[in-house]
Amino acid sequence: MQPGDLAFFYHSSTEPPGIAGLMQIVESGLVDPSQFDARSKYYDPKSTLENPRWQTVRVNFVQKFPSSIALDFLRQTFTPDELWVVRTGNRLSVMPVAQAIAEKILEMTW
Repeated sequence: MQPGDLAFFYHSSTEPPGIAGLMQIVESGLVDPSQFDARSKYYDPKSTLENPRWQTVRVNFVQKFPSSIALDFLRQTFTPDELWVVRTGNRLSVMPVAQAIAEKILEMTW
């Protein structure tokens, strides 16, 4: 992802989980500091300052959707090849979404 790109905010810590809004990438390729913190649940003992394993992005809020698009609905609408989040057993990360799929998701918010 590059600065200026739009991204969907997927809220996994709610019931039901789903896409809750839009954000814009401000900065990408940042080293995730939580990988070095032994007290963090994201700690990765294999990561070193010289060879970090995890990166993150900085984002700005763009828009909250009137209602979230639930994961179950996304699974009914898209295949795992179209939208990564509908894959069973995945660990969600920053993943690209094809323009046609993004447009279809945005149409669901109206």
